[in-house]
Amino acid sequence: MLTFWLNQEKIESGQNPATVLLDFIRRDEHLRGTKEGCREGDCGACTVLLGDFAAGKISYHAVNSCLLPLGSLPGKHVVTIEGLNLQENTLLQNAFIDQYAGQCGFCTPGFVISLTDFLLNSDKLDFDEAITAVAGNICRCTGYASIKRAIAALISKLKLKIDLGAGDRVAVLIQAGQLPDYFAGIPEKLAQTAQKSTLQSNGKIIAGGTDLFVQQAENLLQQPLQFADDTRENRHICSEDGHIIIAAGATMEDMRKAAVIRQILPRIDKYAMLVASKPIREHATLAGNIVNASPIADFAIILLALEARLELQREKDCRNVTLADFYLGYKKLNLQENEAIKSICLPQPHDQCKFNFEKVGRRSHLDIASVNSAAFFECSEGRITVARISAGGVAPVPFLLRQTNAFLSGKEINNHTVTRAMETAAREISPISDIRGSADYKRRLLQQLIFAHFHTLFPQEITAEALV
Repeated sequence: MLTFWLNQEKIESGQNPATVLLDFIRRDEHLRGTKEGCREGDCGACTVLLGDFAAGKISYHAVNSCLLPLGSLPGKHVVTIEGLNLQENTLLQNAFIDQYAGQCGFCTPGFVISLTDFLLNSDKLDFDEAITAVAGNICRCTGYASIKRAIAALISKLKLKIDLGAGDRVAVLIQAGQLPDYFAGIPEKLAQTAQKSTLQSNGKIIAGGTDLFVQQAENLLQQPLQFADDTRENRHICSEDGHIIIAAGATMEDMRKAAVIRQILPRIDKYAMLVASKPIREHATLAGNIVNASPIADFAIILLALEARLELQREKDCRNVTLADFYLGYKKLNLQENEAIKSICLPQPHDQCKFNFEKVGRRSHLDIASVNSAAFFECSEGRITVARISAGGVAPVPFLLRQTNAFLSGKEINNHTVTRAMETAAREISPISDIRGSADYKRRLLQQLIFAHFHTLFPQEITAEALV
């Protein structure tokens, strides 16, 4: 029996745990404000708030209900658009009305949910941050200008109405008439019903599931499943003895926000926008991105360049394997039966190290890559002492360019070195022609991305002549 809270109602369900929340709330609970659109986490029409209870308080974030299985909901609070309604319109709702930001209205509930996430979590109520918060919501009517005006008007009015320095943002938004009163009693209710998802003895392990439920939603209904522990204890990221330890349950958004990660990847906000929208990043796990073994897995490519090592666990036995040696072939892993990732370990880079991530897809942001690449360099006196370039979309697995990296070791940083590295990489990879481009296109694309790494990290030394 699965127990969680949906708006103000306690849900006790014997449904198949692989049932996605979107189907449950529309079909079984008849809450039709949450819309069915792409069923791929791309359009945002199905967005809901998900509340995680820990240490006596709840943290809310927007997620895509089309990719959220019921089995990951025990002890949580789910809020649909109906769960946000008051007797009168909120400032947020009125802002959309006043600025004509809703036309057909299909996408509007998703925008309201995503902006409620923003109001709950933003420190400064910054306009650009609000735009990022709705990056995963698509509107086909307005052209977005009216939505942007509504957001600007909302922020302007709300800054005058609430105290941004107050500790409990939920209480502040209730007082301001932005959240219903019942939110105040949810922590006590979850404390009485909290459950942890636990790993069983067999079945496919589901953590985020943001790719699995795109590709295998129907098949998963017929399989035994295990739902990984996603409590805060299993999502920590910390520095320890010269290494960064990332727990298996950590999400992409956990990584983006972690101070120790932001220190070594100062441009991670930019990289995150290339990878996925916030609702996807809030639920997609790093370990899941790794074991999914997609040849274009964005965070796997990033972690390869950072020399990641995996701690694998089966019952009480643990072993370590480098991420570069974890991929044995297309969708083949160095993973034994009943073994799972316990943590991801990165060596702590020194201050002089340089890192960059590049990605090309059909859209500039939030799309599947045609080719992606990450680069990590250690340098001394104008020479590269350590190079680790990785790439996706150019081999059957997330690929570490060992030959190219070996060539770069000890080389002077100049146009000639970059040109030779691009030539070496083109010979080393084995792309295939598919819907995302021909093999020749992908080979040339990787060469362009390698140039982009050097031009971004060493702008004084590398010029466009390296492309000629």
